[in-house]
Amino acid sequence: MGEAQTLAKALDILFAIAATGTQLSVSEIASQVNIPESTAYRLLRTLEQNGIVERKIKGKISLGFRILDLARCLYQEMDRELFIIARPIMEGLTEECGETSVLMVRSGIHAVCIQSVESQRAIRFSLPNGRILPLHVSASGKVILAFEDKTVIEQVLAHIGDPGPVARDLETIRQQGCSITVAEIDQDVMGIGVPVYDAYGRIMASLTIAGPVERMQKQDLAALAQTVRQAAGQISGRLQHQETSAASGGKV
Repeated sequence: MGEAQTLAKALDILFAIAATGTQLSVSEIASQVNIPESTAYRLLRTLEQNGIVERKIKGKISLGFRILDLARCLYQEMDRELFIIARPIMEGLTEECGETSVLMVRSGIHAVCIQSVESQRAIRFSLPNGRILPLHVSASGKVILAFEDKTVIEQVLAHIGDPGPVARDLETIRQQGCSITVAEIDQDVMGIGVPVYDAYGRIMASLTIAGPVERMQKQDLAALAQTVRQAAGQISGRLQHQETSAASGGKV
């Protein structure tokens, strides 16, 4: 295994642990990443020595605290304007719809939750900041993927055993301008996701509302989707305004 391939497999291990949200055994990791257990042991030993993963009770593996250092750097380097602009709009969206709102961005072939505003209802959807999901799963990930470059789409589809259904979903999303999914993250969850664009019209993130299927299906889904579109449009518009203002030295 060459150096580049070794690095790729080590990253796959981290993504596998993060995606499950729980601890995994070495054999489970080896199976998910499709490598021999001996290779998994060797890679995990290196990651453990650097604090990237930790060995728990009964040999289970979890992400290590050094990941928090990387996360802090990410939050510091990311465009703070997105957080500042999106938060109050998401709070308003959650209050209006009564469901949790989620902001996600792409990281490779995955989608990462960078901000969420939970519903105040007793039964609600919850997704912690930093949660990683496959890009082709969930309303949040699919709507990002649908409006990404062709090369990114091809890269993601290449990792799927049967890419046909996902490819058809992406075409529908592009036609409708939103993604509506049921039981993709959890069998009881429905999500409605729309794209958020940067100042140059490029896909930057996704804004999604998600909640219990039974409750959301009783509502006017077209009206809900339009409400999310309007909120995402506000975020995109304010990002564009900020960029225009910065480019003109504060004069708009």
